[in-house]
Amino acid sequence: MSVLSTRDKLAILSDAAKYDASCASSGAAKRNSLKSGGIGSTEGMGICHSYAPDGRCISLLKILLTNFCIYDCSYCINRSSSNVKRARFTIDEVVRLTLEFYKRNYIEGLFLSSGVIRSPDETMGEMVEIARRLRVDEKFGGYIHLKTIPECSPELLEQAGIYADRLSINVELPTDEGVKRLAPEKRPETIRVSMAKLRSKIEEKSEPTLKTKKRQRFAPGGQSTQMIIGADATNDADILGTSARLYGSYQLRRVYYSAFSPIPDASSALPLLKPPLMREHRLYQADWLMRFYGFDRHEIVANRQDGMLDLEIDPKLSWALANRGAFPVDVNRAPREMLLRVPGFGTKVVKKMLDVRRYRRLRLEDVGRLCQSINKVRSFIVADGWSPGGATDAEHLRSRLVGKPTQLSLF
Repeated sequence: MSVLSTRDKLAILSDAAKYDASCASSGAAKRNSLKSGGIGSTEGMGICHSYAPDGRCISLLKILLTNFCIYDCSYCINRSSSNVKRARFTIDEVVRLTLEFYKRNYIEGLFLSSGVIRSPDETMGEMVEIARRLRVDEKFGGYIHLKTIPECSPELLEQAGIYADRLSINVELPTDEGVKRLAPEKRPETIRVSMAKLRSKIEEKSEPTLKTKKRQRFAPGGQSTQMIIGADATNDADILGTSARLYGSYQLRRVYYSAFSPIPDASSALPLLKPPLMREHRLYQADWLMRFYGFDRHEIVANRQDGMLDLEIDPKLSWALANRGAFPVDVNRAPREMLLRVPGFGTKVVKKMLDVRRYRRLRLEDVGRLCQSINKVRSFIVADGWSPGGATDAEHLRSRLVGKPTQLSLF
């Protein structure tokens, strides 16, 4: 067997990491080691890989420690029976790559995942050691996200939280039945137990100690998870139901949806075609409605008999068209909760409207200055000097808002 160079390993293991979607850096504390000695920052700008809530772009070196794996999950390109080219980084190589890429201004942080080699504890131990060396030995202050292994020991999970900004544990698929059928070596109950322990540890460390009165640093970015959609027949309603339970039970920062991608030599249990990417996008929009707009998951898909989100229009507009009796909404009198349900109004727009209307009444022109598309909004609102009349109940409203597709041209 030929010996792979670090460059060869990087090509293999960075490509293998593209299936990990949960690498956003939201929740990381602002940290700049230039003020305290060392190297690295979570505040810098670089290659666009992920965004923090305040708009900061944080570039990440996104790699697997190894794509060897003892598990044979049907949907995974790195499963034990797969015929892909294998590679494995050493601890020194990952540490060196992270530091050298940072010094060249390529990255601001590290997203590290891995296949499981030999045992969960051995693999997780190497990942934790990489994070420890970066933090302690190299004084690296940049962002670190570790994709943890549910079957590893609680002690390793606790150490990971000390050095990493965020930890994530994948639930793999939306339902237990899907996991048992496509990844029979993994146990959904073990995944949930690990997520529960991680939540408890995050809550425990967030409380000030009696002695120092300070909160201990432990995974300040919280925990997230990822599920593959389209690998089984689970509909969008059930997927959103799983997400709602995960948010409620484990206080997750994010649930990531990764559209299934057909792989070579795939099992006959897998679909031949990948789901449309728009489905993934609509799930993210629906997820946003549940988290920030006060929607219940039953409301989002109530008007769809097949339990699938409408791919042509966004979930909020779909809900509004199915519940026209709730409109039009008076932008000068309606509460925040109802304003958030108007298609075209985001949380920032609603906040500005509430601030402005304390001093004067809003006209349609004022609303147009605040939101991106007044054409989408005007049929659902009443403003000073404006009423949509019968436009809200018009049969052709959907077609007018969606518009007809146009053929693009290169010339």
